Order: sequence, then structure tokens, then C-alpha cells
Amino acid sequence: MKPKSQRFVSRLTRDTLALILAGGRGSRLKQLTLWRAKPAVPFGGKFRIIDFPLSNCINSGIRQVGVLTQYKSHSLIQHIQRGWSFLRGEFGEFIELWPAQQRIETSWYEGTADAVYQNLDIIRDHDPEYILVLAGDHIYKMDYGDMIAHHVESGADMTVGCLEVDLETARSFGVMAVDGEGRVQRFDEKPDQPRPMPNKPDRALASMGIYVFSRDFLYDQLVQDADTPGSSHDFGKDVIPQVIERCRVMAYPFRDVQKGTQAYWRDVGTIDSYWSANLELIGVTPELNLYDDKWPIWTYQEQLPPAKFVFDDDDRRGMAVDSMVSGGCIISGSTVRHSLLFSNVTVNSYARLTDSVVLPDVDIGRHCSIHRAVIDQGCRIPEGTTIGQDPREDAKRFYVSEGGVTVVTPEMLGSPSRHVR
Repeated sequence: MKPKSQRFVSRLTRDTLALILAGGRGSRLKQLTLWRAKPAVPFGGKFRIIDFPLSNCINSGIRQVGVLTQYKSHSLIQHIQRGWSFLRGEFGEFIELWPAQQRIETSWYEGTADAVYQNLDIIRDHDPEYILVLAGDHIYKMDYGDMIAHHVESGADMTVGCLEVDLETARSFGVMAVDGEGRVQRFDEKPDQPRPMPNKPDRALASMGIYVFSRDFLYDQLVQDADTPGSSHDFGKDVIPQVIERCRVMAYPFRDVQKGTQAYWRDVGTIDSYWSANLELIGVTPELNLYDDKWPIWTYQEQLPPAKFVFDDDDRRGMAVDSMVSGGCIISGSTVRHSLLFSNVTVNSYARLTDSVVLPDVDIGRHCSIHRAVIDQGCRIPEGTTIGQDPREDAKRFYVSEGGVTVVTPEMLGSPSRHVR
């Protein structure tokens, strides 16, 4: 249902507190989350994953945001402090960092609902009318104002953002069944046999992990869940299944309003999905448009010089084709094809880089040949190294994903454990 006016939406978003759950480890990203939380993983050449839900909040007119952190959160906290401190407290705007601090329980967060419950006193102090709960580890653009307006107009106690996925993918999500008006009738968290949609036997309706709650309803459910023996204190596993029969829980389909199709959304929770989502961006017309000035993605970025390409000999030409190259990079007499380079990457003479994602502050030595790889921040690739040509050899030194993407970290190259920025 379309909101009646932008003013109507802006009044709702003004009274909304957004909570971004950013404490997850993201173990499926293997060594990329060895020293950082998943929401802090770099994405798209200059961003972090958490920049997407944060930008969605700002662009939607939501200026009151709490970021709940837990696992190895230093780089995430540092990034938010540096890049997201521009809101004005005197206008009631803020992005607050809420580290796990055992405010109510003597344990760390046990589930998504418990993470919110343990900060209930802070939420009550802010006194919002609506509470928007977001995952901090997905890539998408979304106007949350439309979802909040849908929540109010439908008279819902809780609204769940959802999208269509294939049945195999649905096994990793909460799967819903809805009636004709969009009311949730059934919710199964990560089912072995996902229930398909009516008239779409190969598709299921999956939860995005995005929830809108009316304030008092959320307070009541969190307290009830905290007092329930045996609960895992998770929204998908415990809270939603308990309330769908006796309360009004509505589904909000995430669609591209202009095209009338499924909107762009990526779960970059595995090495293969992370690698492919990054390389999608270098296409001629990618689904995710980073050049959209109407819905910009905000971030912290260092003040860096422009990328530089040097040498123009036949066997030593600095060039990048079908690629994205960030500030501070130097392509010195080397060839980069169909790759994405974050900031401060140096590719030295005679090196060849194809189909790869290179995180910040990497130095690739002369005569290296790298193919289908993710090179983590701070790597120093020795001269003459070959990566991505022989998976069996790569697996002896590095991590090779099911899809054949090789992950390289400084530790794998013999460097000591480092501080990740």
C-alpha cells in the first residue's frame, strides 16, 4: 500500500527508532571475519556492509539509530565514529553505539530478541512510537518510510519485510505463509522443506530480518519471551511463531515500485556470494546503482589521492579494464581485468589480476598472477606468486571456497596477527 504523502511518511519516520543488529560474527565468511564483525567487512570498493542499512535510515528520514554491537566490534565502532558522527544531537538526531554490556542479564546477547531486550531501558528512555529492527549485514536500498506507513495503515502489531527466493535459498531464512491481505499465517525458521508460495511451487516468501513494531507491543513481547523457559530469545525462532495466531502480524513485500519486480537485495554471508556481489558492481548496468544521487550510500573515507596508472610499454602497461579502482591505488605497469580494488592498493609491474576483489592497503608484487580471489586487507603478496590457477595448491596455503574463490589473508602469508581498520 502506497503512503498517502511524503509528509505522512516523514512524521512516522520522525517518531521511529531504528535498531541495527550488528553483533554477528558471520562465520560463513571464514577468515574475512577473523578480526572484524560481519557488518564491518568492506564492500563495493569504499564502503562497509553496515553503511547500507545506515544510509537507508538517513535517506528514509530516520535520524534516531542505535547500533547493537558484540563480536570483535572495534573496527566497526571506529568506522561509525569516524564516518557517522554528523547528526545533530540538539535536533534529537543520533547514531548511538550500544555495545553488549549486560545491562539486564549477566550474559552476552543470546539471540536477536535478547539483544533488543537487554537494551530495553535505553529504548524506553528514547520513547519512540515505532521501533524498526534491522540486520546489519545485508546489501540493499530500501525506503523504510513506506514500510512503516504500511505498518500503520494495516493496523499491524508487527510487520515483517519479506522477499521471494528459490526453495534452496529459503532453507537459510525464516519462511512465511500469508493470506490474501498479507497477514502472516505461518512462520518457519530455516526449514528443511520450505513451504512454497501459492501458484509458485519453486518460490518461497522469506523474511529479510527487518521488523517494524508498535512500541508497547514490542515491550510486552520482549518481556514475555525473556520469561519463557527454553526460549532461544530470537525473533524468528521464538517471538514471531508465538504471536502470529493471537496478534496482527503483516508481511511487507520488498519490491521495486517503478519496475514492479523484486528489488535488489543480497545476503553476502558466504565467500562466493560476497565475491559475486562485489563483482556485479563493475557491470555496465548493475542492479545496485552506486552512482544514484537520489539515494546515496554514505560512508567514512580517507582523504586519498586519485588512482594512478603508470607505464605504457607493450609489456609493461598500467591498465584496468572492466574494473572499479578506488582512491590511492597505483596500477604500475600491470594489468587489472574485471576486478574491484579498494583504496590504497598497489599492483606492481608485470602482475596480472583478473576476476578478483582486493581489500584496502594491499601490495601485489611483480610478476604475480591472481585469478578469482579475495585478497584481505593488509596483504603483501610476494613477487611471482600465482593464485587461482591450481585449487589444490591454493588449498595448501589459503582457503578455497566451494565455488573456487581463493581467500588470502596476511596470516596465511606468514604475517603476524594485525589490527583491522
